[in-house]
Amino acid sequence: MEVAMNDDDVLAYLKQNPKFLHKYSNVLEHMETPAGNLGDGIADFQKFMVDKLKKDRDEALDVQKQLISVARANMDIYDRIQAAVLSVLEARSFEEFIEIVTHDFAVIMDVDVVSLVIEANEPGIHRVHLKGVRVTAPGMLKKWLREGDGLLQDNISGSEEIFGPAAGLVKSQALVKLQVGSNTPLGLIAFGSRDPNMFNPEQSIDHIGFLAEVVERCIRLWLQIPA
Repeated sequence: MEVAMNDDDVLAYLKQNPKFLHKYSNVLEHMETPAGNLGDGIADFQKFMVDKLKKDRDEALDVQKQLISVARANMDIYDRIQAAVLSVLEARSFEEFIEIVTHDFAVIMDVDVVSLVIEANEPGIHRVHLKGVRVTAPGMLKKWLREGDGLLQDNISGSEEIFGPAAGLVKSQALVKLQVGSNTPLGLIAFGSRDPNMFNPEQSIDHIGFLAEVVERCIRLWLQIPA
């Protein structure tokens, strides 16, 4: 059986629960509020609602600014990826291609070092004598990437296994797996930055992953390796 409540019941309840409107402030949006001078000791609901609307507006503006900032950052990355792709397409030899990836990419992508790492049993694998290409023992990718295709890390100390003499510069990194062909050694392309917050696990790896796929295909074409 429902019990009807009157005004006195509501007032009594609110007095017994003084924090009710703090907890359920959205109820004020559905209430008509008094205007004018309410006298001492009487809460001005209208002012409360205005303050709440201002707070909501400020929060909405903050969200909008964050979205704009993220959109600008994504556009900047998109432009850099485009420039990097166009640069490798202009390579006139495989040696020049490697030079572009391991040197020009660092400038284009605004990082401090870019490295190509290949897993191999023998150090004499075809063309790995090229500057900027490092050879490591099999298992390196599994150690760093586990079962994934990429890794973003912040606030780290760079690994010499990946970045060689430039490892001391690296405080954040992006590692992406390279699989040029089904019968070729695995590898990775590594981007290292002295900015400890340049890369972090919360970021998406899609843009750099796309660039890694372009590098894979270019190596396949230059060395005439089947997919």
